[in-house]
Amino acid sequence: MDMVMKLGAASGVVIFTKSSCCISHSIEILIRSFGANPIIYELDTHPNGKQMEKALIELGCQQSVPAIFIGKELVGGANEIMSLNVRGKLKQLLIRANAIWV
Repeated sequence: MDMVMKLGAASGVVIFTKSSCCISHSIEILIRSFGANPIIYELDTHPNGKQMEKALIELGCQQSVPAIFIGKELVGGANEIMSLNVRGKLKQLLIRANAIWV
């Protein structure tokens, strides 16, 4: 679990995903559309992917991917990101995390 938390704190935005997950890809595109450049960890191709996936589930992720960290905090999955976006709060969160500049 510590490894995932350290990786999640390594950048303004970190996304744990799987290469075949279309929802993860959509979330990545949404975040990039604001100008952010997230670090992406594809669990199905990463050497420690199985351990990372287990740690994400232990952290409370319902489904392991996508799992998004913004500003060193686990925000959650696709539902949480989409909810933030619909309410107009995703951009503010990215700004506070220094992931984008206005």
